[in-house]
Amino acid sequence: MAKMEVKTSLLDDMIGVGDMVLLEPLDEDSFINNLKKRFDHNEVYTYIGSVVISINPYRSLPIYTPEKVEEYRNRNFYELSPHIFALSDEAYRSLRDQDKDQCILITGESGAGKTEASKLVMSYVAAVCGKGAEVNQVKEQLLQSNPVLEAFGNAKTMRNDNSSRFGKYMDIEFDFKGDPLGGVISNYLLEKSRVVKQPRGERNFHIFYQILSGASEEFLCKLKLERDFSRYNYLGLDSARVNGVDDAANFRTVRNAMQIVGFMDHETQSVFEVVAAVLKLGNIEFKPESRANGLDESKIKDKNELKEICELTGIDQSVLERAFSFRTVEAKQEKVSTTLNVAQAYYARDALAKNLYSRLFSWLVTRINESIKAQTKVRKKVMGVLDIYGFEIFEDNSFEQFIINYCNEKLQQIFIELTLKEEQEEYIREGIEWTHIEYFNNAIICDLIENNQTGILAMLDEECLRPGTVTDETFLEKLNQVCATHQHFESRMSKCSRFLNDTSLPHSCFRIQHYAGKVMYQVEGFVDKNNDLLYRDLSQAMWKANHSLIKALFPEGNPAKINLKRPPTAGSQFKASVATLMKNLQTKNPNYIRCIKPNDKKAAHIFNEALVCHQIRYLGLLENVRVRRAGYAFRQPYEPCLERYKMLCKQTWPHWRGPARAGVEVLFNELRIPEEEFSFGRSKIFIRNPRTLFKLEDLRKQRLEDLATLIGKIYRGWKCRTHFLLMKKCQVVIASWYRRYSQQKKYQKIKSSAITVQSYIRGWKARKLLRELKHMKRCNEAATVIAAYWHGTQVRREYRKFFRANAGRKIYEFTLQRIMQKYFLEMKNKMPSLSPIDKNWPARPYLFLESTHKELKRIFHLWRCKKYRDQFTDQQKLIYEEKLEASELFKDKKALYPASVGQPFQGAYLEIGENPKYKKLKDAVDEKIIIAEVVNKINRANGKAASRIFLLTKNNVLLADQKSGTIKSEVPLGDVTKVSMSSQNDGFFAVHLKEGSEAASKGDFLLSSDHLIEMATKLYRTTLSQTKQKLNIEISDEFLVQFKQDKVCVKFIQGSQKNGNIPTCKRKNNRLLEVAVP
Repeated sequence: MAKMEVKTSLLDDMIGVGDMVLLEPLDEDSFINNLKKRFDHNEVYTYIGSVVISINPYRSLPIYTPEKVEEYRNRNFYELSPHIFALSDEAYRSLRDQDKDQCILITGESGAGKTEASKLVMSYVAAVCGKGAEVNQVKEQLLQSNPVLEAFGNAKTMRNDNSSRFGKYMDIEFDFKGDPLGGVISNYLLEKSRVVKQPRGERNFHIFYQILSGASEEFLCKLKLERDFSRYNYLGLDSARVNGVDDAANFRTVRNAMQIVGFMDHETQSVFEVVAAVLKLGNIEFKPESRANGLDESKIKDKNELKEICELTGIDQSVLERAFSFRTVEAKQEKVSTTLNVAQAYYARDALAKNLYSRLFSWLVTRINESIKAQTKVRKKVMGVLDIYGFEIFEDNSFEQFIINYCNEKLQQIFIELTLKEEQEEYIREGIEWTHIEYFNNAIICDLIENNQTGILAMLDEECLRPGTVTDETFLEKLNQVCATHQHFESRMSKCSRFLNDTSLPHSCFRIQHYAGKVMYQVEGFVDKNNDLLYRDLSQAMWKANHSLIKALFPEGNPAKINLKRPPTAGSQFKASVATLMKNLQTKNPNYIRCIKPNDKKAAHIFNEALVCHQIRYLGLLENVRVRRAGYAFRQPYEPCLERYKMLCKQTWPHWRGPARAGVEVLFNELRIPEEEFSFGRSKIFIRNPRTLFKLEDLRKQRLEDLATLIGKIYRGWKCRTHFLLMKKCQVVIASWYRRYSQQKKYQKIKSSAITVQSYIRGWKARKLLRELKHMKRCNEAATVIAAYWHGTQVRREYRKFFRANAGRKIYEFTLQRIMQKYFLEMKNKMPSLSPIDKNWPARPYLFLESTHKELKRIFHLWRCKKYRDQFTDQQKLIYEEKLEASELFKDKKALYPASVGQPFQGAYLEIGENPKYKKLKDAVDEKIIIAEVVNKINRANGKAASRIFLLTKNNVLLADQKSGTIKSEVPLGDVTKVSMSSQNDGFFAVHLKEGSEAASKGDFLLSSDHLIEMATKLYRTTLSQTKQKLNIEISDEFLVQFKQDKVCVKFIQGSQKNGNIPTCKRKNNRLLEVAVP
């Protein structure tokens, strides 16, 4: 169900007076008291007709939520309590539905909340207009332009921590549906003097502090900056940090906003480089230096800062240094170069910093406009938002305050004209007679300032262009001559005698009586600030920069485009901008927001009446109320008027069946309101005096109280009747439910009794049947048993003779079968382990099973041996085959054999392939090496041993020198006839060669090795594999060895050795060689 919309009015639950037009009595005190009363109740908005007065609360209020936006969306302006959203909605709907271009003028002094008000207007419009990807992108770009412009154009002042130091006018363009297409921003009079000097307690522009606080160390290094604020002369230190302001976070916000708006990365980098250059310009200092001609010139003290600036901007250091020391003046075809003293050099430095920053700001605005401008060429509707300085009255007012107040005079002039025009058009539209309204026309003040002949700006320009000595004093003298008789101009030096003795007016000042009050201006600085000169040498130096942005900021520095014409003054430029702005505003329907600052402490809940009174005066708010009330104080369409007051007349209550105007006429006649107090327009009722409206409100309030009493009485009667009928209905329902319950209980009792009786009967029948079935079953079983016994008896009688003949053999076979079965089951439980060397076997239980028992033992042993062999790899099988071969050859024959059983046969005991020492030997042997071992070759002459490398390959036996690796002997396996060795625990063996072979020329080999068993086994297996003949292995303690032509007997004897357990060989004679074995 949709939520019911509750209509209300500005007059409902009103705190004070929501619309100042209705204020009675109308004077300054009541005006301020009404504002204070509403401010104390958190009502910061008040109307003057369609004008919104906004008081800065200096705190967050819960009145800007999305729910509030929806509450004010598409509602009548006076339907809800005063709010900035009401004005924003009225302007947006007029633009969208009535095709009227709108402008919202936001004015007020610094700290009054103008910038926040403009943000609220834009955020409301963004919230209520259309949706979609493109539309959301445009809205986001429009909203994100604010952080960028605030960073570069706002600063902390004594009155405001985020004070706009420039005027901003934004035209937001919409299509026919009311969806935003883009926008155009115009900026006015950036306070560029703040770049080089700030009043005590104030800061420079935000961007300087944000870069130093939020940029990374790497980024600061690129910009040649340091994080310490005190390093820079252009930054005031007494207010460098602001409570509640996070410059680092704001810097990240600004960079993100620049990306959203559409700045490229290189453009962002260029902008921050220019900002860094401006910051570092303030650190350039000069010292005086006398020339030979007696003139003073300036020199830069420390050129390091100048060098870094030139590196940032790409300017030749010598060019910029000369531009700070000399000034070139061109006149027709002549050029005159003069030196600058220290004061002029500092002026040139500051002028460059101000111009550089001011032009950068203008470039930023232009660049933002390129991104946010509408891309389509269709006809657009425009809503302008003007956020500009309010009227300024300081202790010391200078040129800036003068042109700011001039702008406010023009805004006041257009406000009065457009307000009166709007009033007159509404009166004519409604058919009400228009009467002329007396009001103060400030055109005379505007003429005093902007007149092309005798205006102050014209005379200031004339004085700046005049040849000869021009000072602020000569300008004041000219004003005293021309404006002396003007009724709004005051000066002690004028010809008007009434100011000659006015001690409150110093001689170096003049005073103008503005619409908002008198303002005294210090004439000092007017000429210089209006000239706003930048030496041509500096412009040309900037144009020569190898930096695209800086080059674009100073087009006049191009030597090819030198213009000797003097540039326009600051005053004339601002005057032209204001004229363009006024012309633009006059084409649009105006909406006004007047911002007021409640106190100078920037604190919540403080209302300074004197300060507010001052602002009310210079904003001309009382004058606005008087203009609005000059005719009729209150007007309202007939429909809402009749809806609000119809309860005051019996004929219109509760419903009027006719036109709304006729109903209002009946209502007012019934109330007997004097005819001079109201008039009937075509669509609205006009009430002249607020007292009449308040009388209607009092009557309505009393009538509402009476209606509330009546409604309460009727409601109580309805409530009692409803309660009675509900109780009656409940009693009927309870009675019916009780009767049903009672009958259900009775039925359940009868049903339970019947079920019990039935269960007993069915049980008795079932038991009777069970007894019968059991008796029948026993009878059948008895008959079956008797029949079985009878048949058995008959069979036994018939076959008894056969049973007696075969009984012995059957019993023997059965007994034998049971014994075998028992034997096998016991063998199953008594099986030995699967180890092949396990010789355990269960004892045989019966003698007749002897052969079976042995056969089972043999089969089991063969089976577990096979299982054991199946676990071996091919390499392991080869090793075990060699071990088996060694067992067959040497077991119980050679005493050395048992020690070799546990040693694995490795074969390659020398790493022939890896050791570079044996590279020559490896290259000489092409075959696979089966065994490589160091052996001792026994000398035939004296029995001493010499180390040799014994190699066994597939076809040969080789002996090589251990040191050099040279092959000494090579014997084919076919020439080896026998291997002889002793039966004792030694490693000596003899390799017998075939007689007549080439290898046998030197005789047999007598060798000694630690791996005799392995070498003899591998030599035996290799010879058998290659020659298919078994090699003879002779094991004897005495055998013959052929040494050349002689045969020597090698005899092994037992004896103690000097060398411990090492056998020794000794030549006894030519026929005997003894080997002593321990």
